Amino acid sequence: MNQILAYTGYLFLLLNLILFFIKFSNQGKAYKIFTLYLGFIFVVQIVAKIYSSQNINNLFLSHFYFISQFVLLSLFFETILKEKYQKNIVKSGLILGLLILGIQYAFDPSLFLKFNLFEIFITSFFLIIFATFHFYNMLNEKKEFYYINVGILMYLFGSTILFLVGNLTTTLSSRVSLITWILNSTLYIIYQLFILIEWKKSFFKKEINTAL
Repeated sequence: MNQILAYTGYLFLLLNLILFFIKFSNQGKAYKIFTLYLGFIFVVQIVAKIYSSQNINNLFLSHFYFISQFVLLSLFFETILKEKYQKNIVKSGLILGLLILGIQYAFDPSLFLKFNLFEIFITSFFLIIFATFHFYNMLNEKKEFYYINVGILMYLFGSTILFLVGNLTTTLSSRVSLITWILNSTLYIIYQLFILIEWKKSFFKKEINTAL
């Protein structure tokens, strides 16, 4: 079941990457950053899957996934946020988050070969704040990247809770741990669906109107 959900998530991610890449050259900076984000996490997930199929430890790749997600989505939000103080908070949050993680890995390099829950928490925490800023701005402004923002908030908030709970329950029950991963995979698919809806509503529709 979990494998089916995982592959479904990969397929939706690949579809979104292809669709966003098609219009890459004609869009603005935020669109291009988000497309790079999709491309990078797709590559990381494929490499992780290859390592897993060869029974090679791939946990170190999770750091590339979460840190690259943090960096690229922070740059994405810094681009679409309008208020100067919000942009400054994003820049400061990005630097602070990377600094905290850098210090953590400097004191304990062995974490690089493990699944780092603090890394997930700190990167998700900052991104949730940035996404909340964008939601606040959209109350009085154009709803730019609305569905993507909904997907980011829902996925990061839900997956962070699931990872933390899942880590606490792994020693208690393998069944509970499996349920946690299934729920996380389901959340990821929903997240990719929100990205697909964004492309259809904001860019596919615009392409048709331009053609007419």
